[in-house]
Amino acid sequence: MNLNARNSLRGRLMSATLLALTLGGSALAQAPAVKNVVLVHGGFVDGSGWRGVYDILKKDGFKVSVVQNPTITLAGDAAATKQAIDAMGGPVILVGHSYGGAVITESGTHPGVAALVYITAFAPDAGESVNTLISNPAPGAPVPPIVGPTNGFLGLDKAKFAASFAGDVDKKTAAFMADSQVPWGVEALGGTISTPAWKSKPSWYLLVTDDKMIPIGAQRAMSKRAGSTTSEVPGSHSIYISNPKAVAALIEKAARTVKVP
Repeated sequence: MNLNARNSLRGRLMSATLLALTLGGSALAQAPAVKNVVLVHGGFVDGSGWRGVYDILKKDGFKVSVVQNPTITLAGDAAATKQAIDAMGGPVILVGHSYGGAVITESGTHPGVAALVYITAFAPDAGESVNTLISNPAPGAPVPPIVGPTNGFLGLDKAKFAASFAGDVDKKTAAFMADSQVPWGVEALGGTISTPAWKSKPSWYLLVTDDKMIPIGAQRAMSKRAGSTTSEVPGSHSIYISNPKAVAALIEKAARTVKVP
């Protein structure tokens, strides 16, 4: 083989090696540190609303568990969530929507939780409850059309459900959500946080600008206090149904970014 041929072969081999290293390094950099996700729903709904987010995460290779927390008491919901975390068998990204944020704040101190993701959710401090967080709304802030309590449970006015909870969800789905809503226990609403997980675990927060249940100002205040990494999108309180891509993207960002021992 002459000198030119050897130089040409050497150049091709070096190029192939560099390409392999580049692709390998890129794949390594993008591989999530955590592959387990636990999803926790909020009040007035059940876990089926997570279907769109679940499908995306499963397609992207995550192991996903959807907690069917009964929303009767905060302690009961935290216990159900911890049971789901235990079953995952590895570090978990713990995700909560709305009241589910209080649940993950209480249960997220579990040693299996690597990070928290709040989806337009409550993030109470120690001694706080959802009830204390909503007791003094800012002037002009939308007031959720809560009815009750009846026998210890709250509901949302069905006629106002779509406008307040699911403004960007199709009408048939919003109507079904209103008619199939799950009663929310007064004890869950008043359950206080013992040790907030966001004080010891990294967190991410999806701010939703058109939410009529948790105003954007309250979302910003809670996410700032928790030191959360934030992302912002337009949408209603039901953003996890109307825009599952945005929700899944933030969860996957947390899974790629968090450092696991």
